[in-house]
Amino acid sequence: MSDGQAGEHVGDLLRRWLGDTGRGLLVALLSQAAHIPLLVLTLVSLALVPVGVGVLLAPSALLAVRALADQQRVWAARWSGVGIPRPYRAAPPGATSPARRLWWLLRDPATWRDLLWLVAAIPVGLPLGLLPGFLAVYGLEGVLVAPWLPPSIGYGWGPFWPLRDWGAAGAAGCVVLGSALAVGGLRAGPGVLKGYALYSRWMLAPVRGALEHRVQELTETRSETVDASAAELRRIERDLHDGAQARLVALSMNIGLAEELMKRDPQGARRLLAEARETSGAALTELRGLVRGIHPPVLAERGLDGGVRALALALPLPVDVTVELPGRAAAPVESAAYFAVAEMLANVAKHSGARRAWIDLHHADGALTVIVGDDGRGGADPAAGSGIRGIERRLAAFDGTTVVTSPPGGPTVVTMRIPCALSGPENPPSPGAG
Repeated sequence: MSDGQAGEHVGDLLRRWLGDTGRGLLVALLSQAAHIPLLVLTLVSLALVPVGVGVLLAPSALLAVRALADQQRVWAARWSGVGIPRPYRAAPPGATSPARRLWWLLRDPATWRDLLWLVAAIPVGLPLGLLPGFLAVYGLEGVLVAPWLPPSIGYGWGPFWPLRDWGAAGAAGCVVLGSALAVGGLRAGPGVLKGYALYSRWMLAPVRGALEHRVQELTETRSETVDASAAELRRIERDLHDGAQARLVALSMNIGLAEELMKRDPQGARRLLAEARETSGAALTELRGLVRGIHPPVLAERGLDGGVRALALALPLPVDVTVELPGRAAAPVESAAYFAVAEMLANVAKHSGARRAWIDLHHADGALTVIVGDDGRGGADPAAGSGIRGIERRLAAFDGTTVVTSPPGGPTVVTMRIPCALSGPENPPSPGAG
């Protein structure tokens, strides 16, 4: 290996060590500065539940613990390639009030596993997070500092014994042991981070009961999706039979009568042909409307961004649209999100009495998040209407969730989250991608 290659290797090693050391310090810092206050807040809020105050505080505290656990899942996958599944149960319909949200969170076994991880990570995260940096710094001290100090300063150097008390042999031992510790610290970062990621997976991953519940949820959502698909097919069949098909039959009859009247009553034949032209135009309009109801062309042409902006322009009140999508989702996901936004905007126009609405679309942490809100009268109840329930069924097919916040007096905010990946803008997804 040449001197230049050796220098590059050492530089690369130092860069990786700095990155791993920084990540370890972040883990150590959060294990104390975030875990301890959040644990105290959660315990205090749970203790105050009997007096009513905790009903308002506890859901926010428990969701903050969940957000911290989700962040650890992201870091474990990004830093060490360790995937940690999310075992949380979906929010049930109507879980909008603090009491219902608290009941939903307390009944979820994953909530208690999160709290156990929150407690256990306090003593584990600190030493593991500091270990790579400590080994390297302590080893370098043994190489660069300890051998050259006069014997009168301190008692010596060494993790297990005062090496410098042995004179020249001790100084050489400092260099040897310090070099070993420094190299070990430089190379220990990835292993330590992966060890902490595996430990977190052991604490946070679904247990058997959670997996069984997840299978049950998937079975129910699959059944609902099949029922919804069958109902959609019946609707399409009914629309075709009662609309376009009937008009095409009438068109065929008019053309046949016009052929018979062409010689003996040209004027009547022209009238029948004019009616046939009007009928064909109406049939074409109905077919276009049917196609838009299946997969709007605007999605294929302009993507979810353009489709949602088109929906906002059609609403008879100002709508602020914010879209941050670095790529395209799969066509079925875009279609589900598009129709969910369309349904919510229809509810805003019909029932909210709002003067302004807003839409926020962004993709983060492997999920598409769609937020639709308005400044209307509020009081929306997912259990009372079929519109929001239909959105929940549609998104459940993609493992998506819907959370409605609508206190009396407003505002109403509906947050929809669909796990999905985005393709690059130069590689739009195919219509059949799932």
